[in-house]
Amino acid sequence: MKIILVGADGDIGKAVREELEPRHELITAGRSSGDIQVDMADLTSVKTMYAEIGRVDAVISTAGDVHFGTLGDYTQETFMLGLKGKVMGQVNLVLAGLDAVNDNGSLTLTSGVLDRDPIPMGSGGAAANGALGGFVVSAAIEMPRGLRINVVSPGLLDVSVPRYGAWFPGHEPVAAHRVGLAYAKSVEGAITGKVIIVD
Repeated sequence: MKIILVGADGDIGKAVREELEPRHELITAGRSSGDIQVDMADLTSVKTMYAEIGRVDAVISTAGDVHFGTLGDYTQETFMLGLKGKVMGQVNLVLAGLDAVNDNGSLTLTSGVLDRDPIPMGSGGAAANGALGGFVVSAAIEMPRGLRINVVSPGLLDVSVPRYGAWFPGHEPVAAHRVGLAYAKSVEGAITGKVIIVD
């Protein structure tokens, strides 16, 4: 398959690459790295990416910014960072991708653990994750041409513990390899409209 992977340089993106690259043609994309540059939050940028790459069999997003801070310190602007960057960025990939992904192809998004197992200072991330889950479940019933859509919701990856472990007290890390398998299930399998939880 020809697959676009947005966010390939992050910990989740690297797990996806390790799992899928031996079997598929991966085109990596990111704001400042990858084979092609794209700003997911800008629909025009997303459309330009698809036009430059041409038709593909699958799209995977492991990218999306959110703000972390105490609830009392949130502002509308900092809360919107997650809604615009993580939610609308990935929604943009889907909306523009409806005409760019081949028949019976797939789109796989990424949410995370915070909407089901919250941490202090994670309200913005929790809201973004919940929104993505709701979007995917609903969008699946309207996808044209046999297209499928899912969202992977991983816990804290084991490889991320040195940087983020202190933010996730009591959370048991998940193996990056298992997270990679979840994306393989979405791309190579037949499910649609699912929140694929990796705990």
